[in-house]
Amino acid sequence: MAANFLVRGNIPAVVTPFSPAGDLMIDAYADLVRWHLDQGVDGICVAGDNGEIWSLSAEERRLLAAATVEMVGGRVPVIMGVSSTTAKQTIAYAELAASAGVDALMIGPQSYVMKATTQELVQRMAAIHRAVPLPIVLYNSPRRTNISLTIETMRAITEAVDVIALKEASRDFFYLTHVIRHFADRLAVLVGPAPYILPGLALGAAGFLSSGPELLGGVAATLLDAAKAAPTPALRETQYRLTRVYETLMALGTWPAALKAGHRLIGREAGVPREPVLPLDEAGIDALAGVLRECRAPLAHPVHEALAAE
Repeated sequence: MAANFLVRGNIPAVVTPFSPAGDLMIDAYADLVRWHLDQGVDGICVAGDNGEIWSLSAEERRLLAAATVEMVGGRVPVIMGVSSTTAKQTIAYAELAASAGVDALMIGPQSYVMKATTQELVQRMAAIHRAVPLPIVLYNSPRRTNISLTIETMRAITEAVDVIALKEASRDFFYLTHVIRHFADRLAVLVGPAPYILPGLALGAAGFLSSGPELLGGVAATLLDAAKAAPTPALRETQYRLTRVYETLMALGTWPAALKAGHRLIGREAGVPREPVLPLDEAGIDALAGVLRECRAPLAHPVHEALAAE
């Protein structure tokens, strides 16, 4: 793909299946990628938080990247998470991703250090980009790093390196509003938390890279068009279901135990989390199953049917 390609629309962050022994289930992973592609997605994100990036070895990253690129076959962009605490280690992971043929790198502020100046963040991104000059999807998730990319820091980073998108996962609608205002005309703003998808798209976000929509049948494929339509009872119901599923996933177990349990509940093999994260317990599975039964029920006025009738 061209260096200035756009990432927009529905980009799922694929979970990484592990066996109970902790081994990578690469065939199950390939099946998940195939399933996502069959849903009509606009990109694939591998080795994000959903993919338990923190637990992956270099060899596992190579295998995941190669399997994704092969399965996708150039149909949509492949984005790979490569963040590590140091730029040096991030570069090593980025080189593995680039050698496999991914299209863009997802990188956030360093983990563990918990604080960074604008100069440090710009220097980090510039060093990585010099070493591996693939387009960058910035990842803003203060819950993971304790660092939130300010508008000023974002502007400095985008002036220094080739940033094509921002995954915004701060759960702060004030911040999302400012990001869309200042950056929607220069890069793709991708909404993270599911409850913010519809309002974010309506305000000018380019797409979403989220958790939860993939568990709701064909809902994810309708969201971009739904956000452009006038509010309807079906749209309000969809917003409720996105919110209900997301808050349930976040409330049960340790991430991504509930998301993987949700995949199993809808018939998709996702394995179990890697230690020290335990699989969701029976009470949690029952609670999640109840919410999915509620939220996967046919809408009285499905969004996609309403749109098709226009």
